Amino acid sequence: MIDVIVAGGGPSGMMLAGELRLHGVHVLVLEKETTPAEYVRGLGLHVRSVEVLDQRGLLGRFLAHGRKYPLGGVFAGIDKPAPDRLDTAHPYVLGIPQTVTGRLLAERAAELGAELRRGCELVGLDQDDHGVTAELADGTRLRSRYLVGCDGGRSTVRGLLGVGFPGEPSRVDTLLGEMEVDVPPETVAAVVADVRETQKRFGAGPLGDGRYRVIVPAEGVAEDRTVPPTLEEFRQQLRSIAGTDFGVHSPRWLSRFGDATRQAERYRTGRVLLAGDAAHIHPPVGGQGLNLGIQDAFNLGWKLAAEVRGWAPEPLLDSYHTERHPVAADVLNSTRAQMELLSTEPGPRSVRRLLSELMDLEEVHRFLIEKTTAIGIRYDVGEGHELLGRRLRDVRLRRRRLYELMHGGRGLLLDQTGRLSVEGWTGRVDHVVDTSEELDVPAALLRPDGHVTWVGEDQQDLLRHLPRWFGAATG
Repeated sequence: MIDVIVAGGGPSGMMLAGELRLHGVHVLVLEKETTPAEYVRGLGLHVRSVEVLDQRGLLGRFLAHGRKYPLGGVFAGIDKPAPDRLDTAHPYVLGIPQTVTGRLLAERAAELGAELRRGCELVGLDQDDHGVTAELADGTRLRSRYLVGCDGGRSTVRGLLGVGFPGEPSRVDTLLGEMEVDVPPETVAAVVADVRETQKRFGAGPLGDGRYRVIVPAEGVAEDRTVPPTLEEFRQQLRSIAGTDFGVHSPRWLSRFGDATRQAERYRTGRVLLAGDAAHIHPPVGGQGLNLGIQDAFNLGWKLAAEVRGWAPEPLLDSYHTERHPVAADVLNSTRAQMELLSTEPGPRSVRRLLSELMDLEEVHRFLIEKTTAIGIRYDVGEGHELLGRRLRDVRLRRRRLYELMHGGRGLLLDQTGRLSVEGWTGRVDHVVDTSEELDVPAALLRPDGHVTWVGEDQQDLLRHLPRWFGAATG
């Protein structure tokens, strides 16, 4: 029997597969497409996703394919310089195409032993007390202990489960594509700058070799968004919005997307779970969708692995829903607000101007940046110290960096006292005795995803907290 089947081989699915393999879980990824997608929806990774990659030792290979950009303008495109001293060692947006992100995560999962089968479409599933039976389009039936749907906004898994997906349908569509232009770069830049004074959903960015990534509002809402727009539709909308079509030609790919906002009512149904776009969809404003899915997988991976390996305390797997559902709900609320701020109507434009003035206040701007980049998230792990429930940034220790110690995906006791012990949990929690001028607590217990679950210096108090996240002691 397979331990976990992951339906969907996009970034969320491959991130999850890699996390599960860190713990020796047998993972099979099913992807219905025979080849990776060419179209590029997401263009960047926010701070928390960059930290996630660093925690697993992957950041170097991503930096080799990306470019660092300042953090200004991440909320509704309102351009303000980032506040000083953000609580992170990575205060930037990493510009990197979603296709590259997906490829690098797939390579990592394969290195760890995950199996990816392309051209395998899931069409049915059935579960019982012992596992899940997955039926493929060719009639093949596979048996696994758990199954996770990472199969996108039109999730087959979610539909087969009958999980509700309430929210709002699309009100506007946007055309997106990669193509060549017949006018000088200066002309494109001048037109874009002029149009974006009022139309924030418009843009054309150079990709090199005369190619541009073009985004323009569509004329209406498509009945079937899986049908790509034509080049002529692009030309018409460019002429309508910008007064010129730039002589666009030779498209590499064309697509359209809407601004529907929906969230699954529950992320777990027995032995089947949902992550990424299968659990939530929202407009791409703020660039949070890809990041939200990767972070779903990062939260779920170690918990599901603990369940498979047999040491998870009873409520651990359910905490995936209780922690990540509110996070996504907050993102949906934020993107709804940002879409309103992109409107060309007088009322929203007035609100945008007012918010721009408020963002000159450092507290306001810091709050919005921490929300958008996900470094302000705090899970409910109990009352107490302000660090509890928050992820710990990559603090510098006397001998190394914190995130260098987390590549294996285990919990971590960072002990500045040298008097504590995790005996009984050594296979699940690494004990590191070291000091840091940046950490003002005697010791901190971190989950595999870097969130703090305990601070203090009392051994008996530590022993009361370890079982909640790392199960019963062994030996």
